[in-house]
Amino acid sequence: MQAATTTYNPVTPKVLGELKAIVGERNLFTDEEKIEPYSHDETNAEEYGHMPEVVVTPGTPEDIAKIVKLANRELIPITPSGARSGLSGGCIPVHGGIVISFEKMASVIEVDYDNLMIEVEAGMVTNEVNEIVGERGLWFAGYPMSLQSCYVGGNIAENAGGGKAVKYGVTERYVMGLEVVTPTGEIVRLGGKLTKDVTGYNLKQLIVGSEGTLGIVTKVILKLSGVPTATSNLLVLFETPKEAIDIVPVVLGKGLVPTSLEFMDKLSVQTACKYLNESLPYENCGAMLLVEADGTDPAQVERDAEAIGDICMDHGAQEVYVADNKTTQERIWAVRRNIAEAFKVYSPVQSLEDIVVPISAIPDIIPELERIANKYDITIPCYGHAGDGNLHATLVKNPAHSNEQWLEIEKKALHDLYEVTTRLGGKISGEHGIGIKRKGYMKELMDPNELELMQAIKRAWDPNNIMNPGKLIDIV
Repeated sequence: MQAATTTYNPVTPKVLGELKAIVGERNLFTDEEKIEPYSHDETNAEEYGHMPEVVVTPGTPEDIAKIVKLANRELIPITPSGARSGLSGGCIPVHGGIVISFEKMASVIEVDYDNLMIEVEAGMVTNEVNEIVGERGLWFAGYPMSLQSCYVGGNIAENAGGGKAVKYGVTERYVMGLEVVTPTGEIVRLGGKLTKDVTGYNLKQLIVGSEGTLGIVTKVILKLSGVPTATSNLLVLFETPKEAIDIVPVVLGKGLVPTSLEFMDKLSVQTACKYLNESLPYENCGAMLLVEADGTDPAQVERDAEAIGDICMDHGAQEVYVADNKTTQERIWAVRRNIAEAFKVYSPVQSLEDIVVPISAIPDIIPELERIANKYDITIPCYGHAGDGNLHATLVKNPAHSNEQWLEIEKKALHDLYEVTTRLGGKISGEHGIGIKRKGYMKELMDPNELELMQAIKRAWDPNNIMNPGKLIDIV
């Protein structure tokens, strides 16, 4: 079946007048220069960008509810927008319409130390949560690696993960309660300050990861944890990527739970080191693992790190370097965090992917990446969260290719990548989301019965299909 097309109405002067009455003239923009930043995220703006008709920056959930009801009445699409740091086009207003930005909703509602929870507005920068509670020895452990730029609401929309997910999990584990404006303009509270709750369907978890297609998150209750006080990092060198990847199930199978098990192939390390003017011993190795162990008992952390290092050496590691102070730890983590930026210097056009496969299938994906890269004469560096099977296999444009050639190559190479990922029991996105970038591939590769269940939910929750339309799934 072909996707049904919803015919949306434009934002008329009358609608603009009503929006101004809701949010105030200072919180509404139609000038092209001011609304341009809301036309794209971190995906290729030339390929995926689309201008909104108007951007509003409301200050309360009640204002948002009024805007949503207005949009329903006039059949105008709405796109929620956070920090626009996403990598799937989830906040791009592909049908124009109204963008609702959360930059003016960034307050702390409550810090509840008795229940170890914090309630914040959706526009708060994620890192600020840890800054607020850090002085009490607490943190939000489910944060992603882009914590200094992303908003809490965006983390929830994508169910964002990061480098510490092996031990601490991803965003959904820490979302205890939500305030949501539904696609029909009602304000609902889901969950609460509860560690257990099976009172009906788990609607809270349905919202997490729904990419803004089922409602607009306005407030969030997050669970807090004690900050680990001891940390040890290992940089482990291997001759080949396969040897590095093969060690992951071995370590996990021994009952050890490292905080992080990050994989970096040689090309990724080399490119990031040059970008940072850093020197790591990558010359004679084909891949590296960055391993972190943490806890509250320094002696136990030391024993865990030593045990992991011994396992690596017993299974063919060339060398194990111990980073036991903050300066050295920051050096090696800076290399891992800056890989994507480093490749943008080599070729600004790239497709940053986040495929996820069962841990046992990780060794099988590496030669497939090499095959796809050779087939299309592109570069595919691979790095990412090997401890949970989530790999950033990044398609990097060959500078010798024209933009027209690249668009054709990208489409075919992504199809091959997603096809082999699915064949190995994986999924096409582990943390970045589907958005507009991967929507067509999901429809092609997903079980049609599963897809129909998702479409049925979308139709029931958003009967006019105004809430972030064109993302994740199409309504048929």
